[in-house]
Amino acid sequence: MTDNKVLVCDDQHIIHETLGVYLRNEGFSTVSAMDGNQALEVFRRENPCMVILDLMMPRISGTEVCKQIKQLASVPIIMLTAKGEEIDRILGLELGADDYIVKPFSAREVVARVKAVLRRYTRKRSEAEQVLSIAGLEINLCRYEIKVNGTPIRFTPKEVEVLELLASEPGRVFGRNEILERVWGGDYAGDPRAVDTQIKRIRHKLPESGLLFSINSIYGIGYKFEF
Repeated sequence: MTDNKVLVCDDQHIIHETLGVYLRNEGFSTVSAMDGNQALEVFRRENPCMVILDLMMPRISGTEVCKQIKQLASVPIIMLTAKGEEIDRILGLELGADDYIVKPFSAREVVARVKAVLRRYTRKRSEAEQVLSIAGLEINLCRYEIKVNGTPIRFTPKEVEVLELLASEPGRVFGRNEILERVWGGDYAGDPRAVDTQIKRIRHKLPESGLLFSINSIYGIGYKFEF
């Protein structure tokens, strides 16, 4: 991964020109993609440290590009959209996006978000390897790997972080706002109900039998891990 290279994926030349100027002024280098196919090609070739990705990309949608990138590498992604509808915000979170910005936006705001997201990723990479083992659940947060009763299960990075947070304090109730803040960061302006979507996806991926723990809903508040 190239530590200062940002991949900008959008079909508008003005977006590339504007963000390119501001990012380069802050010490970043940039590479560009104008459609979804090109985004995946450039990502594989350039190995950037960050992806800024428009939701409505030609040829391959931004949502599909986000999904494929997250399968290739644990790299932060900021989604851009002209819609700003709730369903889009939730979809971005489902796919593992780390932040979400609605057009039109300030280039300075985008650069600030890039720095904030990269700070969170840098902290995680610099931490010593840690594995949480409890009730047949094993979570390696540095490798973003999860095993249940010894069987590996593929989760998105955000699903790993949500599950690790809940399992780190069994029996404690975590509110939706707290989960959103601690997993996505205090500078992320997201919808707390998107946490419900993450929990639903985690539950769906867990085995139907032989589970030694549960993720329980606390009505009107949030969730807790119990075993």
